[in-house]
Amino acid sequence: MTDSAPVHGTWEPHPAARWEDGFLSGNGHHGALVSGDPNDERVVVTHHTLVRPGGRDPRPPQLADGLPALQDRLLAGDTTAAESFTDGRPLQWVQPFHPAFRIRLRRPPDDCPGYRRDVDFTTGVVRAACTGWTSRLFVSRADDVLVQQVTGPGLTLDIDLDHRLPGAPVGLGVGHGAVLTPEGALLSLRARYPDSDLACTGVTLLTVTGGTTTLTPPGVHIEGARSVLLLTRVHRHTGELDVVAQRRALRDLPTGYDELLDRHAALHRTAYERVTLDLAADPAERALPGSELLKRPRSAALLERLFAAGRYHLLSASGLFPPRLTGLWTGDWNTAWSGAFTNDANLNLQTSSAAAAALPEVTEAHANLIHRQLPDWRDNARAVFGARGAVAPAHTDGESGHSYHFSREYPLHLWTAGADWLLKPLVDHDETHGTRDPRTAAALAEVALFYEDFLTRTDEDGRLVVVPSYSPENRPANASWGTLNAAMDLSAARHALRTAAVYHPGPDADRWNALADRLPPHRINADGALAEWAWPGLEDSYDHRHLSHLYGVWPLDEITPYDTPELAAAAHRALELRGAENDSAHGHLHHALIAARLRDGDRVAHALGQVLDGDFFHASLMSAHYPNRNVYNADAAHTLPAVLIEMLVQSTPDRLVLLPALPAAYAAGALHGVRTRFGAELDLTWTRDGATVVIRPGRTHRVELRTSSGAESLHLVAGEDHVLTLRAW
Repeated sequence: MTDSAPVHGTWEPHPAARWEDGFLSGNGHHGALVSGDPNDERVVVTHHTLVRPGGRDPRPPQLADGLPALQDRLLAGDTTAAESFTDGRPLQWVQPFHPAFRIRLRRPPDDCPGYRRDVDFTTGVVRAACTGWTSRLFVSRADDVLVQQVTGPGLTLDIDLDHRLPGAPVGLGVGHGAVLTPEGALLSLRARYPDSDLACTGVTLLTVTGGTTTLTPPGVHIEGARSVLLLTRVHRHTGELDVVAQRRALRDLPTGYDELLDRHAALHRTAYERVTLDLAADPAERALPGSELLKRPRSAALLERLFAAGRYHLLSASGLFPPRLTGLWTGDWNTAWSGAFTNDANLNLQTSSAAAAALPEVTEAHANLIHRQLPDWRDNARAVFGARGAVAPAHTDGESGHSYHFSREYPLHLWTAGADWLLKPLVDHDETHGTRDPRTAAALAEVALFYEDFLTRTDEDGRLVVVPSYSPENRPANASWGTLNAAMDLSAARHALRTAAVYHPGPDADRWNALADRLPPHRINADGALAEWAWPGLEDSYDHRHLSHLYGVWPLDEITPYDTPELAAAAHRALELRGAENDSAHGHLHHALIAARLRDGDRVAHALGQVLDGDFFHASLMSAHYPNRNVYNADAAHTLPAVLIEMLVQSTPDRLVLLPALPAAYAAGALHGVRTRFGAELDLTWTRDGATVVIRPGRTHRVELRTSSGAESLHLVAGEDHVLTLRAW
């Protein structure tokens, strides 16, 4: 496409002074933040299971007996009835995510000419080097271990494991271990949580080549070595961890850095390289360090690199679980919003590129979280609503799927759309791959059963009413948070019932489709906008970061410019009226995703500009929740690739939309390897003069093609490439 290819990595000419600027590596279980300081290398180690216990009541509130009376009051016009529909406990956050410790490698103070630190997205290797010294680290996807190698002539190093990170609680029970071994040394650090029998223990096996190794508790001193290889794992556990057994497990791994890297890269590189984006950027800008590129927010090279970094970080954060609010990383025990999985917007936004960007590893991690928590979802349905089936919580720490994070202002236990919202990526995956995962089918059936029991009240026209109803995290201008017929709840109920019917043809499908038919339509308010609450008299509150009411536009296909033009126009008006509230990154990019579905490239560009101009990205290319890099948060980093794909290519099981919302600033480029929901792989190349599309179908199917020229039918045959040439867009 251009004289030089897009950059698949980033670099800096200086060490990271803040942990937020540390380069990242991860395998979806363990994570590492690397400062790259040659005289005091600091590697913060994290693990998805590390959440601090204590001080919470994880039961869902037992409210089902009072539900009929609440429904009566809301239907009778009592706009504040739901404010007292709790069990009286105060708002309690889920268990907070925290770092384990940092590995410190200190050298005698010295100049370090030629310094550079970088991260290679294709391998996950974070490197720092200067004359006479190199440190390389990756987190193995094959062997679930942090691998770090330091090389140089006559290395002198002091190495220890250090728990003293910001916010570490008083009373943390810390124990160190350091012993010499035939290969070098074994270090361990146990941190027992206050008032708990739970602890986390890290174990690092050192293999030292050359020189001498002596104990300097709690660490070791190495003199005159040629290389040091560190293998590190972390475990959360009860009682005491068998450190000797952990040493044996680490010793049984391959002993060479290169062999360990080859095993890991075979998995990581394959996933990362499936999709690439080229925006015909200036080669000189592509060569800049990330911190300099961030000063050029209109640079195509910046978007290329953020796209690449976003896919890299998303893949690296996904394995045992999908990404948390902070991905897989934090350097502080006081993680904002507990570093939770926040299900009412953030998690699905972060994983929104998984199907199209060919990262089934992310979807599988998402599925892992859902399926291990389904029993708790059933408890939520019974306890709060007296219903069969499943209701998802708005927040989880990864351990409990119970709804216990709620309050008067955030009645999150009343949110019934969560299960459909969380299962939608699994449905997208099935459509993309032409499969029907039986686990997804079973979960969808449980959601449909919930709606069978819950949707029993009707309005004066005989339409079903969702009552109580909640639109995250907003309220009507003239009512309280818990109310009736939130647009998101209506869309989710319809989608869940109809999707469950597709997965379960027969009598169940007939019953569920009939129930979906009885739900009311969306309402268009006096401003010509799609109303956030489809209940007469409820007034919209426009200045809010969430866009829950436009769920039917994105991620669903319920409202489109092609099938429902009147509703699409109303949704577009709602988007025009929506304010940014507190400038949250997820709000801006959610706005961009919806604008792309509504074919508004100017609005996509504006929403992207709010994030790029707002200084939301650290030098690591991980992002922040607020402007000026305030509050470490993965929403922008992980969501941005989905925005860039949606403005170029959109698909449903029966439709392909090309270049629906391309901002004028990106007049040429190429997107390779994107997947569609009708089972094809697609390459798109475009210039101002037109575009070429190569479609590689995995199954035979007829789809509708939508371009700026209109609509036409495409007959795609499995295994036969289909090439399209489009005129100037």
